[in-house]
Amino acid sequence: MTDSHFDIAVIGAGVAGLTCAQQLHQAGYRVVVIEKSRGMGGRLATRRLQGTHADHGVCYLKPKDDRFKALITTLLNRSILQPWTDTIYELNAEGQLIAPPEADRDSRYASPTGISTIAKFLGTGLTIHLNQRVEAIRPVNQTWELQVEPDGTRSGITATAIISAIPATQAVTLLERIPESAEVLTRLRSIQFSACISAIAVYSPQDLSAIPWKGVTSIHDPEIGWVGLDSSKQNSPSQPVVVVQSTAAFANRHLETTDLHPIGQALLNRAAQFLEPWLATPEVLQVHRWRYAFPINPLTEPFLSANTTSPLLFTGDWCGGNRVESAFLAGSSTAKQINSQLHTRSLPDRFWETIY
Repeated sequence: MTDSHFDIAVIGAGVAGLTCAQQLHQAGYRVVVIEKSRGMGGRLATRRLQGTHADHGVCYLKPKDDRFKALITTLLNRSILQPWTDTIYELNAEGQLIAPPEADRDSRYASPTGISTIAKFLGTGLTIHLNQRVEAIRPVNQTWELQVEPDGTRSGITATAIISAIPATQAVTLLERIPESAEVLTRLRSIQFSACISAIAVYSPQDLSAIPWKGVTSIHDPEIGWVGLDSSKQNSPSQPVVVVQSTAAFANRHLETTDLHPIGQALLNRAAQFLEPWLATPEVLQVHRWRYAFPINPLTEPFLSANTTSPLLFTGDWCGGNRVESAFLAGSSTAKQINSQLHTRSLPDRFWETIY
């Protein structure tokens, strides 16, 4: 990073952070996004492996809010998304596969090139620093100085305002040395998250035309919560790809395990018992742990604002819900709030339509 001052620093390149940053960028603010991972999107995550890919975080999108529906429409028009399925099967307590009634079938959308493509779309034109972790922030002369690793104790990054768009548990460390933020700190500490372990499996080429399901959810099984035939999202899949996601209880038992490969295999074995026997014998298996997969007790408001001289706001999918849509709406509301605290510029209402 080079020495630079920005109007707004956004910590976290998930949906909330990118949505917020994009609106403010289009309003003319100088914005920087700092992300600790090597890619954007947070749980909009796509794993590339063996010439194929799989969405091992968010499985699909099912819009409800009108603004989010409008974003989905743009993504469909740009061929970033396409309809995937309207039928998610349920694995009942007896291990039987149950199709939903016609009245309960709603369109789900997915990306043929991977759901992380949505994050890349939202990040178009933004200044984004990947593989950089904000370790601390401190107020200096009516502005904020950010300590970013691995660059050392001085990152050269300062900003008039900061928006933290990372899980509440991680955001706590940013506030511990700022006495004015005691109330917000208490609320951040109150947010709890459930964990999840995802097994990503690639199989030898085979005919899957007899398989009725593309996605299976389970609320009764103690180990598996979701099984998705991820290759069914692709336009011309070369091999079957399946993602099995664990329950929170299963993840909590194994979250600190060093070697996750046997844990992922156990999830595949469990899925094979109820669905298809070949699920137990992948050609390739990779496993990912999500420590902050879903907020258990999300806030009702879209952001938290610290009582500091220079603006400091906190947002994420833990504000207003626990879905991608929640993160999108929270990020948009946070952009409006920070704008009102700074220069009150004209924010583009349907900002996604002007991204190219």
